[in-house]
Amino acid sequence: MNHDIKMIADTAKDFAEKNIRPHIMDWDESQTFPVELFHKLGEMGFMGIVIPEKYGGSGLGYHEYVAILDEISQVDPSIGLSLAAHNSLCTNHIYEFGNEEQRKKWLPKLASGQVIGAWGLTEHNTGSDSGGMSTTAVREGNDWIINGAKNFITHAISGDIAVVMTRTAEKGAKNNSTAFVLEKGMPGFTSGKKENKLGMRASETAELIFDQVRVPDSHRLGEVGEGFKQAMKILDGGRISIAALSLGIARGAYKAALKYAQERHQFGKSISSFQAINFMLADMATEIDAAELLIQRASTLKNAKEKMTKEGAMAKLYASEACVRIANNAVQIFGGYGYTKDFPAEKYYRDSKLCTIGEGTSEIQRLVIGRAITQ
Repeated sequence: MNHDIKMIADTAKDFAEKNIRPHIMDWDESQTFPVELFHKLGEMGFMGIVIPEKYGGSGLGYHEYVAILDEISQVDPSIGLSLAAHNSLCTNHIYEFGNEEQRKKWLPKLASGQVIGAWGLTEHNTGSDSGGMSTTAVREGNDWIINGAKNFITHAISGDIAVVMTRTAEKGAKNNSTAFVLEKGMPGFTSGKKENKLGMRASETAELIFDQVRVPDSHRLGEVGEGFKQAMKILDGGRISIAALSLGIARGAYKAALKYAQERHQFGKSISSFQAINFMLADMATEIDAAELLIQRASTLKNAKEKMTKEGAMAKLYASEACVRIANNAVQIFGGYGYTKDFPAEKYYRDSKLCTIGEGTSEIQRLVIGRAITQ
């Protein structure tokens, strides 16, 4: 890690220790989404990490982005998840596919943390099959009328701006999707049920509902019919996000398990000296390094604006699966204490599972990798 990235990582670590650690279990138990914290993250420059400075962002690259997410997620993965969704999905989609006027209108507010972003692709009946979405946008003069619903949307209730993928042609037709920016307060644009989740409980997940929402054509991102293609490109970068989140969870669980194993004594010596535990820790450390190297490779390609679909999918697949294994082993090392909420292992364990599901399941990542290596 170079000096500048280490300095940024240390800043993120200090922020997390001071502003996040004292509240972890309160937020988790009550499923509180701490909106004020995200305004503070904006003041730190963490809400528009890869957005150029001319739009109010920090103008950093993906290595810095990964370092920030890693440090925040080591402390509380659910805050890391929300930070990732805001940065790489909503904000990045407007930056990548918005015109100059749209960038100037929305990016400074998002990058400063003044407003919180959401991104809507998934629906009740379309998870991995996102091309078959039911939410429609029908043109009416210079406006579009949007109807439908999205679910499992991060910041659906507290978000101020949402990038939403809609269907603008028949199901199954080629290029049948178009992306729009919606603002809270538009008549008919509301939120639905908040999900009561296994983990990531301080990251808000709920429905977005569209009932005859009238959206001006100036809110359309890119050309009509390009929405799904845009979403797939955004998810390429999003895979780095979830991989970095996974890395943070893995590292947090590993550090907690290592510390506990060195302090816990049985049969007159620390349990870290027992081969069964020692080998577990060795595997954990190795998998963390392997995940980090895959993420660095994908980040280097992303910074260079080179194709990284396969490499991003590999990083996301490996890091997410490894973080589940590492969190599982951390619970095992803590023994009975690992099963209680007084120790950190159980929360890493609950939070880790989302990483193999969100922004493309492990199965979809294997599909992407498989296609890339056989075509």
